[in-house]
Amino acid sequence: MQSDTRKKLLELFSEAKGDFISGQKISDILGCSRTAVWKHIEDLRKEGFELEAVRRLGYRIVSTPDKITANEIRLGLKTEVLGQVIHYEEEVTSTQKIAHQLAQEGAAEGTLVVSELQTAGRGRMDRKWFSPKGTGVWMSLILRPPIPPQKTPQLTLLTAVAIAQAIQEVTGLVPDIKWPNDILINGKKCVGILTELQADPDRVHSVIIGMGLNVNHERDQFPEELRDIATSLAIEKGEKIKRAKLIQEILTKMETLYRQYLQHGFLPIKLLWEGYAISIGKEITARMLNGTIRGVARGITEEGVLMLEDADGVVHYIHSADISF
Repeated sequence: MQSDTRKKLLELFSEAKGDFISGQKISDILGCSRTAVWKHIEDLRKEGFELEAVRRLGYRIVSTPDKITANEIRLGLKTEVLGQVIHYEEEVTSTQKIAHQLAQEGAAEGTLVVSELQTAGRGRMDRKWFSPKGTGVWMSLILRPPIPPQKTPQLTLLTAVAIAQAIQEVTGLVPDIKWPNDILINGKKCVGILTELQADPDRVHSVIIGMGLNVNHERDQFPEELRDIATSLAIEKGEKIKRAKLIQEILTKMETLYRQYLQHGFLPIKLLWEGYAISIGKEITARMLNGTIRGVARGITEEGVLMLEDADGVVHYIHSADISF
């Protein structure tokens, strides 16, 4: 109940766009006493929000902390479904693990799990994902799409487009997408996406999309072995990025694309994805569990499968692989 009240309070401040709101108005809308309003304001201050209180005018938010708590994400969030339920913990083993549990317990579509620190973050093929505190965005989103299981890889590509669009919107940087799930800036990786599902052979119960973004890392914060292949948005931009704003933009872009996808299918997403793709027309090596193929990337199919043409002109359809140039 208290979280619903806090959510309404943050919506009020968001709609006010920096103007004052009287304590009486807040009290009336929230249906609580002026004393309770004051307590909510003090709780926000403890979280790092800077609020100004002026007699006869009321309260307004002057600045927000660079945190990714539920309150910080809600302030200014414009989505209708994605991120409307937020599960925040300061430290977790993995947001993906918690999202799986919540999905099994019936969590609503659009539920977001987010944390400041993952102690056991992971990427594809159970690789460890470096996710230190206070620097990046580590989150998992629960979707419940009415699609067959074989189409779920398309949602990885949809997510990549949404994140690329959001990065461009917030930072002005133009990312590249490397099939199937990496986002690069100037040739270095800054985002990984991990899509997992809970499904029967013919029916999807939930899709859990994990997203790891290197946002405000400095170069010396990366382990030595990652410094030549990984980067952060702050390194490339030359300034710190508001992480909550980036999350809001990702959720907004993703909700728009997800609606398009459910209404019109994968083709509009495919065209957008190809606009960011770094591999099309280039010679690449695809390493799979059952072997390696070298060839030229010819694009993706309607299902999101990579088409790789080898030296003999044979086109191979790659469902899952690590690719290198």
